Amino acid sequence: MNVWVRVAPAVFVIVWSTGFIGAKYGLPYAAPLTLLGVRMTIAAAVFVLLVIALRAPRITHRRQVPQAALIGILLHAVYLGGLFIAIDLGLPISVTALIVCLQPILVAVLAGPTLGERVSARQRVGFGLGLIGATVVLLPGLVTGTTSPGAALAAIVALAGTTAAMLLQKRWGDGIPPVSGTTVQYVAAAVVLALAAAATEPLTIEWTPTFAVVMAYMVLVLSVGAILLMFWLIRRGTASGFASLYFLVPPVTLIEAWILFGERLSPLVLVGFAIATTGVALVRSPRAAIKAS
Repeated sequence: MNVWVRVAPAVFVIVWSTGFIGAKYGLPYAAPLTLLGVRMTIAAAVFVLLVIALRAPRITHRRQVPQAALIGILLHAVYLGGLFIAIDLGLPISVTALIVCLQPILVAVLAGPTLGERVSARQRVGFGLGLIGATVVLLPGLVTGTTSPGAALAAIVALAGTTAAMLLQKRWGDGIPPVSGTTVQYVAAAVVLALAAAATEPLTIEWTPTFAVVMAYMVLVLSVGAILLMFWLIRRGTASGFASLYFLVPPVTLIEAWILFGERLSPLVLVGFAIATTGVALVRSPRAAIKAS
């Protein structure tokens, strides 16, 4: 158990970073919200089976159902929806990863008034550096027209969604049974995504072997494994402490995108990347680190 506690954060970072890669591989075969709607529907079915097979504790308080549903909509519909739309509109996956992984900065800023967690001067400096770095990364593309405003806005919406979900999960999540609660999350997200896809997309999917493998990976590894690991890590530490793991996701994603897709960023964007990553790293103060016991 002690070994798992030590390696679990690194496992989360690596697995979470592959979510951006999965989006890149899956989007040629389906529109963003359609793809996610199918993914959440399958994930919900898997979790229903897990609840039955594991005889998992059920939700006992009525208020926990809407609480879990709201977290699920924010995390799986707003966050993932914005992320997939941004990538579909041409935002490089490494840049998308950087924007949405500024979450620790917003969590650190908002955890004080919402959760009563202390925010240090060091974390405030990290907040400033994160904003500067993100501006340096996005501004050149917006000015030259290589980055669409819609893609940047979608990434920012995704950032807002994951930040709100993180704070609410920390506030409410300890009282919600994880397996049953996640089932409610996926059902709620699947409904919202299905309605949004029906209103905005053609609802067509090209079921190829590649898409089937990508979908299986996204459901089993990301929607099941990574989400349960995320909630477990949140329960063991502070919201800002867990969120600080995100500062490792953009560099890992940058390496993966370069190896798999040949993504190359300009020197100026790489400077902004370094500034933002440093800012997010500063948010990880020793007091906010995840507890090991």
